[in-house]
Amino acid sequence: MTLLAHNYASTALLSRNHNLATSWTSSRLPGILGREIVKQLVQSPAKWTTIYALSRRKTDDSAEQMGRDLAGVEAEYIFFAAYLQKKTDQENWDINGEMLQNFLTALPSPSKTHRMLLVNGSKQYGIHLGQPKNPMIETDPWLTSPAFPPNFYYRQQTILTSFCATHPPTSWTVTYPNDVIGFASGNFMNLASGLALYAVVCKELGHEELKFPGCEAFYNTMFESFTSAPLHARFCEWAVTEPRCARQAFNVADGDVQSWQDLWPRLAARFGMRVAPEQFEGTTGLEETVVLGTPPMSVFEETAGLKGRVKPSIMEWRVRLVKWSQLEEVKKAWERLAEREGLQRDAFEKATWDFTDYVLGRKYNAMLSVSKAREAGWTGYQDSWKSLSDVFGEMEAAGVLSKTHRG
Repeated sequence: MTLLAHNYASTALLSRNHNLATSWTSSRLPGILGREIVKQLVQSPAKWTTIYALSRRKTDDSAEQMGRDLAGVEAEYIFFAAYLQKKTDQENWDINGEMLQNFLTALPSPSKTHRMLLVNGSKQYGIHLGQPKNPMIETDPWLTSPAFPPNFYYRQQTILTSFCATHPPTSWTVTYPNDVIGFASGNFMNLASGLALYAVVCKELGHEELKFPGCEAFYNTMFESFTSAPLHARFCEWAVTEPRCARQAFNVADGDVQSWQDLWPRLAARFGMRVAPEQFEGTTGLEETVVLGTPPMSVFEETAGLKGRVKPSIMEWRVRLVKWSQLEEVKKAWERLAEREGLQRDAFEKATWDFTDYVLGRKYNAMLSVSKAREAGWTGYQDSWKSLSDVFGEMEAAGVLSKTHRG
């Protein structure tokens, strides 16, 4: 038996093998990672024979209400990807921890659960706070000193490990994806949407050249790793029943090394444009620089022989997309394009421009090591550019983008 409880704030998937027909309502799965996990499981109906989707719109459901919703459900495997973005780190700590705690309190027959897989992310390493140690590895210490804000991933993992310790034989697995590539209809909170919408609006404005809006240093000399949502789903299905993954946390990344100097020309060509030879010359009027606080790398500065040399990291943009997206000419260009091509008009408004800015504006590397997963037996790999291109195709098919690219 399989249960999926999901909304924009939380996802919980419970699975148990038995002889019932597969059941899944895709329209109730707006989350990118949760959607892909279910898509992965339904490919093996002999193994995952039934999937129930419970869509939850309220974020303040009590454990008692969840208990009523889950009455009679028994599960051998659980996948939980709970996340609700709030304005402050303390609010994130409070609400995301409460969601998981309430779910576990409400879970019927917990002693019948073999494994619970919790989806977290690279914020585990404080990547949003500045330069982490590269590559990021699972044994890196948690950032719990007063120099760092609360990290709700730590609270979730503490809640989960405590639950498993008191409810044998349940064990746990945690995943840390980074800069996820994926798409879910109606959900524009993803990197691919921001990139694609920026490109098609620039084209609508008559630009033949697509200028990189982020940090020049990140473009020229730095690297990062992405996590394709389908690959993450394949990892989750493999890891949740793999004995070597019990009571372990794993980075999950595509396995290639990417740079924007390689990806950006491909992106421009995908939407029928090219990169300006002098794209970093002159000014745009939309530049911005932000100095971050204490960087995660400061925890390692003594052991790395860098005492006193680790400085706060910088975010830097040639075009701050949060500002660009509010320009009147930009909004009118999208309205023209959406009207002419019959596109989803709210896609531009709902796009998370701040997240796209965050990914493109970093002036530091962001690499996940997947050695631990490899040593446990994981062999999955995905070309990140192909994933991006495939997602653009999904967006075109869903009526978010017009089919105007050249390739």
